[in-house]
Amino acid sequence: MQNPVIIFGANYLGRLAKEIFESNKVVVYGFLDDDKKLHQTEIDDVVVLGATDDENLIKLIGKKCESFIATDDNRLRKSLVKVLNEERKAQPANAIHHRAIISPKSEMGHGNLVDNNVMLNVGCKVGSHNIINASTIVGVEAKLGDFVQIGASCVIGHEVVIEDDVFIGSGATIVSGIVIGKGARIGAGSVVVASVGAGETVFGNPASKIKN
Repeated sequence: MQNPVIIFGANYLGRLAKEIFESNKVVVYGFLDDDKKLHQTEIDDVVVLGATDDENLIKLIGKKCESFIATDDNRLRKSLVKVLNEERKAQPANAIHHRAIISPKSEMGHGNLVDNNVMLNVGCKVGSHNIINASTIVGVEAKLGDFVQIGASCVIGHEVVIEDDVFIGSGATIVSGIVIGKGARIGAGSVVVASVGAGETVFGNPASKIKN
């Protein structure tokens, strides 16, 4: 990526994205954030330029700048993606740490964050706008949908299917060949040995359903 990048979100995830882009020698032009107290302040030597709906800054995206959306709020993330898609005809860039291991025979969409020491194995398919935290392993031919969040040090087995909007807590293990339904939540440290239905929350070893 040759163009500098504007990061939507001057929070912990924005700082992480900045570190990842800079690990790849990509210049971060600035942050956009809706907290007015942050405007014109510096975070890690980069200025918070204005709000996420600042048209003068957004119009740079797609021509002079790339973008990345750094929020773990999926509703806000989807809203910002829609603005970029419809108004700028642009997709957010992938933020992939230079120490991540990505098989050349894997597939990936747009706007993903892939942190340090993540391993994406051969044949796996990663959709768009996912957050995959440090040291997670995604197995052979596993499939991730869109807007999935995976905590640090998770193990996603071979041929696992993870549908859209799933949250998986740190240190969880998903055994090979099962399906995690749309919007499901997996508790930190859980060992998931059976498929999880859409919208369900499971926790434990072995993971069991928790009533909402």
